Amino acid sequence: MSYQPKIIEREKQYVLSIRTRTAVKDLPAALGESYGAIASYLGQLGETPTGAPFAGYFNMDMQNLDVEIGFPVSKAFPGKGNIQSGRIMGGKFGTCIHTGPYNAIESAYHALQHFIGESGFQASGVAYEFYLNDPNETPEAQLQTQILFPLV
Repeated sequence: MSYQPKIIEREKQYVLSIRTRTAVKDLPAALGESYGAIASYLGQLGETPTGAPFAGYFNMDMQNLDVEIGFPVSKAFPGKGNIQSGRIMGGKFGTCIHTGPYNAIESAYHALQHFIGESGFQASGVAYEFYLNDPNETPEAQLQTQILFPLV
């Protein structure tokens, strides 16, 4: 697959999220539960997400992923239980779009990491994935995931 990585500037983004640890095999369930809980809380607040759901990966330990699961929101809201108010910091990011199954995303990561290195930047160590369409409504081959690496 051909990727078109680029460097972009992003404004800080407020989020409501749940940070958890899970094995990669249990990730779909963790994502579903977390998105459901946050969507329910947003409904109680009379609010809606301002963008696509995301997951931030703070390590790549497939047996013990450290992952932040959430939605972008319009402003800082109070947290509730394990739902925390936070933000994704603004600044320069390396990004590309992966189209296709989630389990085939590794080549996009490699292309983006290579591009970032050639551009003279360094990734911060966190990887964000924004899921641009719904896997319950979109054929697997057409799923789109935006990968973002904050740069240092």
